[in-house]
Amino acid sequence: MTLTEQPAPAARQVMPAEERYAAELAFLAAQDTGPRPPGWALTPRAVVTFVCGSEGAELALPKRRAGLPSKLVIAPKFVGERSLVERCVVTLAGERGLLLTGEPGTAKSMLSELLAAAVCGTSALTVQGTAGTTEDAFRYGWNYALLLAQGPTPQALVDSPVLSAMRTGRVARVEEITRCLPEVQDALVSILSDRRVSVPELTSTEDASVSAAPGFTVIATANLRDRGVSEMSAALKRRFNFETVAPIADPDAEATLVRRQAVAAVQRAGAAFGVDDSVLDALVTVFRDLRSGRSAEGWDVERPGTVMSTAEAVQVAASLGVAAAYLPGGDVLDLLPGHLLGVVRKDDPADHGRLLGYWDGPVRRRAEDGSAMWRRLWDLRGSLR
Repeated sequence: MTLTEQPAPAARQVMPAEERYAAELAFLAAQDTGPRPPGWALTPRAVVTFVCGSEGAELALPKRRAGLPSKLVIAPKFVGERSLVERCVVTLAGERGLLLTGEPGTAKSMLSELLAAAVCGTSALTVQGTAGTTEDAFRYGWNYALLLAQGPTPQALVDSPVLSAMRTGRVARVEEITRCLPEVQDALVSILSDRRVSVPELTSTEDASVSAAPGFTVIATANLRDRGVSEMSAALKRRFNFETVAPIADPDAEATLVRRQAVAAVQRAGAAFGVDDSVLDALVTVFRDLRSGRSAEGWDVERPGTVMSTAEAVQVAASLGVAAAYLPGGDVLDLLPGHLLGVVRKDDPADHGRLLGYWDGPVRRRAEDGSAMWRRLWDLRGSLR
């Protein structure tokens, strides 16, 4: 390629849910023709099916539609209790704010994205909460070139994602709401109560107030364990229904999810996934033991301070897959202790000792019971120094 040539446009690393699952969303919209809340793209029942899957059953269209298959199995996208998803959908159907809380890495953001994509067809109306997020992110800002040239006019107004959702009757998403300062968070109080935003600069015009169209609501997420969080006011809490997203309870379901997402990540990196299932099972077992403070056999384990989330397990599995594909040279199992150490030592230096304690406990006991894989991991204890 010469200096004057331009590289071909790169494919996106991650597609939003509404594009990644466009075929399923179109199928469900045609398949379930029942009543829908105002502004909804799918029925509440179809939203639950989209998120949780059709449990292996083939759904059939009531009549043939061009461009759509006559039958389709809807794959599960969120691993968790169906009742949780149903409560979330009921909350949104009632146009009430939904707050997803829980430990980091429990797929709160993914669930938020899936719900928004299914309910209104887009997950893009999103505010990322940080300590630097301002009230403009929830209300509106100004195009300052037009503001200087014309003064405060509707054309100079720049809608926030929340205001755009209000105008169009869609779902606005607020990620990590407790990372916003309390005075910024409280901008949502009047929005969720009055369902309108006042624009004082446009007083005496018909644009002085923007009212929410039917279907508007807000999904927020919060990692309440994280450092740097700001406590929500009681007034704001009352405007949300809280739902806690727990870690995956079923070890087999967690192992399946880790494998599926790790395979996808390695494929995006341009390689085939070559990590044996037994290695992934060991990885998930270690994460579950350290997360719960108790091994599958009932042995006590000292929990590290860091969160041993499923999301972290996926990242380790993907790293092992990339290493096996691009840097082959031995058993991929040998790389597992080093990656685990990288996860555990993120916050508290004492967590290094807790990981060593886990090796001296469950790993050693499993090795003594005759497991070749755990014996190999026990032999690798020195790599944790």
